[in-house]
Amino acid sequence: MQNKVEELRKCIGLNQEDLAKALKVSRQTISSIETGKYNPSLELAFQISDFFKKPIEEIFIYERGCENEKR
Repeated sequence: MQNKVEELRKCIGLNQEDLAKALKVSRQTISSIETGKYNPSLELAFQISDFFKKPIEEIFIYERGCENEKR
């Protein structure tokens, strides 16, 4: 899953530590989300969406693969 967390964070001039504090998670969690190594829980994804005041689907982009397509 792709995401725009890093882009949105930089756009408002926050570093990873500041965003982590605002969301009450570790800086490592933010780093892992931004690099795609970790997909946030649904609750955290909504918190991120609320923080940036953007719909969740504008931040997190899910691309279906062939195995997920309906037949």
